[in-house]
Amino acid sequence: MSDIKNELKEIISETMIPETEDYLEELHEEITEENKETMRDMESFLVELQNILLAIKEDKITDDEAQEVYDKITAMLNEHEDHESDR
Repeated sequence: MSDIKNELKEIISETMIPETEDYLEELHEEITEENKETMRDMESFLVELQNILLAIKEDKITDDEAQEVYDKITAMLNEHEDHESDR
């Protein structure tokens, strides 16, 4: 497995999935109409992350595709960190 695929697998399994699951737990604690849509979106996102892991495992993703997804995820994480530091 290439380095980028390993890095992508690691960031998804160690950061993105746990954070998404934690956020979903928070949303479940206080269900409102607004939260319901967000919960659906987050559940779909979680499935997408799991599908990416499966694609890596089954070698159905190229290094270029893995790099593109990795770049998007790291940009999203950086944006989230910047947003958190503005608070």
